[in-house]
Amino acid sequence: MLKMDSHIHSEYSPDSKSKLEDIIKIAKSKNIDIIGISDHNTVEGSKTAQKLTEKDEEIFVMPSIEISSLEGHIIGYGCEENIKRDLSPSETIDLIHDQGGLAIIPHPYCFYRHGLLCKADYKDLKIDAIETKNARFIIGYCNNKAKNLSKKENLAGLGASDAHYYKFIGDCYSNIDCEKDIDSILKAIKKSKIEAKGKGTSNIKLTQYLINYKILKKI
Repeated sequence: MLKMDSHIHSEYSPDSKSKLEDIIKIAKSKNIDIIGISDHNTVEGSKTAQKLTEKDEEIFVMPSIEISSLEGHIIGYGCEENIKRDLSPSETIDLIHDQGGLAIIPHPYCFYRHGLLCKADYKDLKIDAIETKNARFIIGYCNNKAKNLSKKENLAGLGASDAHYYKFIGDCYSNIDCEKDIDSILKAIKKSKIEAKGKGTSNIKLTQYLINYKILKKI
């Protein structure tokens, strides 16, 4: 069983200043085996992180991207090429699948964070998995509703930090039964050999980060 944080933002996202070297260092210090650099609308951070860790046996960087569709955010897990933003959710998901990736819905019911399922009907979409423990919304409605949907529809439920600041990495994570390679990780998610774990990021620390770094850019 490996430990994975599938939703981390680096300085390649407009709302993060985290250096890839800091992300990798703290992830390893927290015994995280797999990370997804899921930057907004670009795979450049993910590609660079892969190069930085290509000879590192401690940690594996999973190709990833968080795409802004017309109705909300969608993570293309396993995607190594950019996918155009502002397409319909179904178009975005089809393009993810064309690359052999999985369509994972982050913070699906959080309306002020572009939660896709606040607007779109999941029954109309070929969703592969959803976040059921997003560290920024650990208490209350958002995660609970996602968890209920995961059980109802037998969708894999992931835990993820959604860290825009490297010190928050691993606050939520997944335990996953796989090897450190792309195919094994994707198969494990599809077969729901995964369990969401962790705790919420401190709202006080999160607010301090947002104020200090004046994170106001549109994503």
